[in-house]
Amino acid sequence: MSREGHIIVCADEKTSIQARKAERGTIPAGHGLAVRVGDRYHRKGAVQLFAGLLVHKGETLARCIERKRFREFQAFLQMLFASLWCRRIRVLHLILDHRSTHASRQLAPWILTRGLPFEVRIHWLPVHASWLDQTEIVFSVLQRKVLMPNDFASPHHVERHLLAFLAERNRTARPIHWSYTSKQLMTRFGRRQRLAVS
Repeated sequence: MSREGHIIVCADEKTSIQARKAERGTIPAGHGLAVRVGDRYHRKGAVQLFAGLLVHKGETLARCIERKRFREFQAFLQMLFASLWCRRIRVLHLILDHRSTHASRQLAPWILTRGLPFEVRIHWLPVHASWLDQTEIVFSVLQRKVLMPNDFASPHHVERHLLAFLAERNRTARPIHWSYTSKQLMTRFGRRQRLAVS
């Protein structure tokens, strides 16, 4: 926590996670052999993963939902607001990108109607800068460790694996430490800005 009673949460979605059932299943890696998945599969549906990352601890709060509208994002936020993360806090700093699901014009007024016992300050990431959201780092790990190879019997099967992985990750969670410094960021974007002006 950067200041007493303040927490920072990045929130985002990993959408359309497909459940594909390989016709011949997956052959696990063996000595000198890579994992093998047949090229024929049956589509079994998809899930949307909504997730929040508690920045100072590195813990993840997640929920799988069938659709990806503002209504589903509201349901995820309700879960976040009711979570242990938000007990006895004064300010929740919520970091979001400009995805349509987040409904930037509707979100702040809707939050005000919740009557929350803490303040929510929304921090919008610059357009085309969603990579600055630390939740994307968690999604990258998920993609490699859970979703590859993609051989799932149903969306429920995908959901079980995703949530089990994140629950296990939370047991040993640590804050994400960026190797990309703010100085490097300013140098890069400062150079771009100078090129755009000249």
